[in-house]
Amino acid sequence: MSKPLILVSNDDGITSHGIRVLVEVMAEIGEVVVVAPDSPQSGMGHAITIGEPLRLYKTRLFKDLDVISYKCSGTPADCVKLAKHHVLKDRTPDLVVSGVNHGSNLAVSVLYSGTMSAAIEGAIEGFPAIGFSLSDFAQDADFSHTRDYIKHISQQVLEHGLGKGIALNVNFPPKQNEKIKGIKICRQANAHWEEEFDHRKDPYGRPYFWLAGNFVNNDKGEDSDVWAVDHNYVAVVPCQYDLTAHHAIARINEEWDF
Repeated sequence: MSKPLILVSNDDGITSHGIRVLVEVMAEIGEVVVVAPDSPQSGMGHAITIGEPLRLYKTRLFKDLDVISYKCSGTPADCVKLAKHHVLKDRTPDLVVSGVNHGSNLAVSVLYSGTMSAAIEGAIEGFPAIGFSLSDFAQDADFSHTRDYIKHISQQVLEHGLGKGIALNVNFPPKQNEKIKGIKICRQANAHWEEEFDHRKDPYGRPYFWLAGNFVNNDKGEDSDVWAVDHNYVAVVPCQYDLTAHHAIARINEEWDF
């Protein structure tokens, strides 16, 4: 049987340590094609490039793995779109994977995440898709404890598939002395960022702002992604791009004067 075709992207850029780990694992499973940003695109959400041209260049970064790769000047979502319409052309990926992100994408962060936007773009295009993130922002983060789980989760998706329009948001705890306890299928936690802008001045006295803030978890449940990662589990949250608040439709129809 032919190997599954796997498209790999990310938001930290094609030279990041995390994508190297992901490509190495995917190369054990199937035929891999990489289309990833040429520079970091963290926090880009589901942005696409419409006001300027996109550049796409073939690279030799993964030649040692016999993997074809391209760097793209656009966003993670751009990368998946270009992969579908130009790089892969008439071929259909069996799986789209994104990451491994340097830093978690828990709770509301999924909306801002470039990592998850690549996965969700895959789901929009009708492909099974997974976004992988590690709760460690260091550029030299240790990903060794994620490899077996990345492979296992990916193989499960290839075997069982995902519902239409669904992508998995997978978050790993940082490397610890204690082994990971297992995998938990979770919901997105009720947590958010309390933001503030640090007001500074550049050497010429001109003002500028730097976004900062603290992550606040208001969720006391033991079935959330934040709880799972905090307790050394791999958190898996099925996500969808349909943002309709279905429960609000009836109330608005009944109570509002439309």
